[in-house]
Amino acid sequence: MKNLLFLPGNAAHADFGLLLLRCVTGAFLIYQSQDNVFSATRMAEFAKFLGQFGFVYPELMAPLSVYAQFAAGIAFILGAFTRLFGLITAFNFTVAVYMVHWNDPVPGIWPAAILVFLGLYFGLRGSGRYGFDALFEGGVRRR
Repeated sequence: MKNLLFLPGNAAHADFGLLLLRCVTGAFLIYQSQDNVFSATRMAEFAKFLGQFGFVYPELMAPLSVYAQFAAGIAFILGAFTRLFGLITAFNFTVAVYMVHWNDPVPGIWPAAILVFLGLYFGLRGSGRYGFDALFEGGVRRR
C-alpha cells in the first residue's frame, strides 16, 4: 500500500521530469521574447510599454530583460549555466510581477509569478543529469 501511495519508483525518473520542465520553460521564454530580439520595432514598443509602468531607462531595461529571457530559454533547454540563469529569471520576473502585474487578477499575474518560482527552482536545483551542467560539474552527484 505504501508503494502505491508514495510511488517511490518515480524518483528514478526525476531528472527526466526536470529535463521536460526545463525544455518547456525554455521554449516558452524563447517564444515570448523572440519577436523583440529579432525586431527593432517590437523592442521599441516594449521599451515604450516599460516606460508606461515607470521603469527608469526603459530603452536600456527593455533589451536587458528581453535578452536575459531569450538567453535563459536557450540555457534551460541546453541545461547550461542553469543555476545562474534560473536566478536571473527569478529576478527578472520578480521585477515584472512588482512593476507590471501587481494589480492584475490571478490569471494575468500567473505566468510571470510562475516564472519567478521556476527560476528559483532551477537556480537551486541546476540542470540535473540531462544537461551540459552535469558535464561541466563533473557528473551529477546522487542526492
